[in-house]
Amino acid sequence: MQSPCILVCSIDETTGYCFGCGRSRDEIGSWMVFSDEIRSRVMAELPARLETMERKPRRETRRQRLARERQVD
Repeated sequence: MQSPCILVCSIDETTGYCFGCGRSRDEIGSWMVFSDEIRSRVMAELPARLETMERKPRRETRRQRLARERQVD
């Protein structure tokens, strides 16, 4: 099962999204019961959500690393 979690679990009070992965508390709590379609839809929204937050994760996320590696190829 694909998960955006990077073990930086802290919720932004302004947006309600996790600073690490960009999911809401409800999405985090329901992730295991979501269908693949719902998880994919949420995953597609995460980069835009993360851009709306002032504080960014301190380390490179897996998603960012894969995107960077794709750009190099």
